[in-house]
Amino acid sequence: MSRGTQAPLRLVNRTRGAVLADRVESAHRMRDRLRGLLGRAALREGEALAMRPCASIHTMFMKFEIDAVFLDRRGRVVRALAGLRPWRATRFHLRATQVVELPAGTVARSGTREGDQLAFEPHAAV
Repeated sequence: MSRGTQAPLRLVNRTRGAVLADRVESAHRMRDRLRGLLGRAALREGEALAMRPCASIHTMFMKFEIDAVFLDRRGRVVRALAGLRPWRATRFHLRATQVVELPAGTVARSGTREGDQLAFEPHAAV
């Protein structure tokens, strides 16, 4: 799923002790952020797309619901949105520096909410 040569990362909610995603794809270049999840049929369980810089998203032309977690520069959750349906747009979250798009249901399953501390971590060596 990764678009680069970076080592695979996972996203962990340190406050709740929950793993939100095992395979985080990064979209830091402008064209990757613009493309986002467009053209995909689904976002599988355990996958995520992290976009930086980003303070607002839309789901125009998407075919499936997602959860979205907006993070500040220290990895604190500024806003957690569950079940964002296609053809929607979020407001700008001024303190957010990035957003992580996740499969619908991830926010509820992990108990993630505003104020939680999230971290991107490398996978443990096998």
